[in-house]
Amino acid sequence: MDTVLISGADRGIGAALARQYRARGDRVIAACLGDGADLAAEDIAVAPNIDVTDMASLTALAEQLRDTTITILVSNAGTFAPERWRKFDYANLLHTYDVNALGPLRLVDALMPRLAAGSKFGIITSRVGSLSENSSGGLYGYRMSKCAANMLGINLYHELRPHGIAVVLLHPGQVATDMTRGVSGVGDFITPEMSAAGLIEQLDAVHSGTPPEFRHSDGSLLPW
Repeated sequence: MDTVLISGADRGIGAALARQYRARGDRVIAACLGDGADLAAEDIAVAPNIDVTDMASLTALAEQLRDTTITILVSNAGTFAPERWRKFDYANLLHTYDVNALGPLRLVDALMPRLAAGSKFGIITSRVGSLSENSSGGLYGYRMSKCAANMLGINLYHELRPHGIAVVLLHPGQVATDMTRGVSGVGDFITPEMSAAGLIEQLDAVHSGTPPEFRHSDGSLLPW
């Protein structure tokens, strides 16, 4: 049985991950920005009011879990806000970077004392952060923040490998969630449940000797 902590577990992919890990018998800690009432009603352990832009909330969480070893840590919390050329809201761009790029760093920094040899850290990023796959431009804040998250993952691979901790970058696919509502013209969307099943399979496959990889939830490797 694994002990799995998932950030941004309130809804969408995070909630689907929490439910599927719980269904297979793992201990799940759903770190939610809100109160996580829906998950708590299903008898899933919820850590409420966890904001990945607020280091204090993460260090408090680490202290609450001082007797716990986390075997799978999933950085899922993210944000997306499209913008138009020369109509930028720079405060919003900074917030996007704060959540999507610095959020995973804060999460693993705060919870590092709760990880051990054999633990895994998965960062839910996006293929739109791929430099070589950018054929359309646009999505400035989201693309740049996810590209930075990919670089973070490679840095963490080098940092955590000596401790026996695996790191993997994961693209969930095009998933129909509240965050992507209203996005069109990008192909078919899969459900959060379908995405979560693939992400869990990828996390199961990695270990401390796995090189830094950018994995699609379907198992294919993506270019940086």
